[in-house]
Amino acid sequence: MNACKVCKRLADDEATACPHCGGATTQYWSGYLGVLDAKESKIANKVSIKEDGQYALKVR
Repeated sequence: MNACKVCKRLADDEATACPHCGGATTQYWSGYLGVLDAKESKIANKVSIKEDGQYALKVR
């Protein structure tokens, strides 16, 4: 999986651009956060995530 350098969402290995925001992706990321309900999640709020999905915590 690759992670977007802009929004930190996870994408397929073959993706060179993020399907959500269009930013560049990289294979160099660490930490995984799955958000099921972004509106109610305290953790998602703390890391400024507004939409449900799969995210990387750190992207290089």
